[in-house]
Amino acid sequence: MEKGVQAQPNEESSPAFEDILARLGTVVERLESGELPLEQSLSLFEEGVRLSRLGSARLDEAERRVERLLHDDGTTSGEKERELP
Repeated sequence: MEKGVQAQPNEESSPAFEDILARLGTVVERLESGELPLEQSLSLFEEGVRLSRLGSARLDEAERRVERLLHDDGTTSGEKERELP
């Protein structure tokens, strides 16, 4: 059985978003093949749900980071500082 990407509470030990997406793609392909026994399909489906949630959480965090960097006027904090005399 292939090694899956596991969701970890610690971001440092957690896989990169790209790795999550790649593994999720593999899971979907294997499930769509229709050639797996029921138990293996269920196990892969559970992994897919975990990966989907982890990926969604990563995207949400990235969005929050971008929002913190942007000001209401659309400039980044670095741009605003450079404009000051």
